[in-house]
Amino acid sequence: MVLSFTKQTQLTLFIFLFISSLTWSQNDTLILKNKDKIIGEIKSMDKGVVIVKTSYSDSDFKITWLDIISVRSNQNYSLTLSDGTRFNSSLYTKSEEFGKVTLNDTEEFTTDLKNIVYIKPVKGNFLSRLSTSVSLGYNFTKSNNLQQFSVSSDLSYTAYKWLLSGSYNSVRSNQNNVTETHRTDGNVMINYFMKNDWFYSMSADFLSNDEQKLKLRSTIKGGIGKYMVHTNRLYFGGGFGLAFNNEKYTDELNTNRNSLEAYGTLALNIFDFNDLSLNTDATFYPSLTESGRYRLDYNLNFKYDLPLDFFIKLGLSYNYDSKPVEGTSNSDHVFQSSFGWEFN
Repeated sequence: MVLSFTKQTQLTLFIFLFISSLTWSQNDTLILKNKDKIIGEIKSMDKGVVIVKTSYSDSDFKITWLDIISVRSNQNYSLTLSDGTRFNSSLYTKSEEFGKVTLNDTEEFTTDLKNIVYIKPVKGNFLSRLSTSVSLGYNFTKSNNLQQFSVSSDLSYTAYKWLLSGSYNSVRSNQNNVTETHRTDGNVMINYFMKNDWFYSMSADFLSNDEQKLKLRSTIKGGIGKYMVHTNRLYFGGGFGLAFNNEKYTDELNTNRNSLEAYGTLALNIFDFNDLSLNTDATFYPSLTESGRYRLDYNLNFKYDLPLDFFIKLGLSYNYDSKPVEGTSNSDHVFQSSFGWEFN
């Protein structure tokens, strides 16, 4: 059978495809403070930056959320306000109400644009909710043949009511006439969000380091937390709860220890400082079953963003134990400088 297309048929097909493409395309509209207008598809907004896909650019636009004075979209989003309130709603700015946005959840609600700290399309697929980064570092000193290799990585998945995150970091050092040293830590955490920026938290932390002869420390934690400050420039929050600590050592006595601990944590994340960001947290563990023992874990990370989602990162991790096993140091720390790439 032979198929032939008349000019009329070709024209009809062309019009159909053209209309279909327009129907498929999103027509989200954003107006900036300088009156520039961007039309495309809002993919997400987090940490003060909104990502917009357009038909006229191969690369997505990244725009500071506080530079936007008007937004209009018929998409349905998962939204979070600075006070922790969550919505499933579309977005639109009414005429002459620049700097504000109206939401439609169970009823109409109007707020300042700056109060919105998180946006994600509800129909987003698995990859659109996933964020990950990997960085690698290598140092070499010829005089004593010192070599150090490090890897740092993290991954998170954000849903409407909960956040799943994890991290893995490892440092290996060796040099002439010195035993090779290792330090590895990892974390898996899930937060379930409630009203007013409160959340339940459960996590598992893992640490192995030669300085303290730790073969493996496993800490399972459960508690409650709250963001005290939650804006488009920074997050600041804390939490408290109980932790079960299991430790295995590589000392001559093959010491094993179990203990029940309380914990309190504070965390600060600053991300709207040009291309620089800072992330730091400290967790204090007073033991409930070992008299006079307490521990401290501290992390500090600086990141400088480069083009094409590459970055340079400087990191510090510190661990303190008031009652280490005999013959070991009561503290251990590692400083990392690395180059990496992120996907989000």
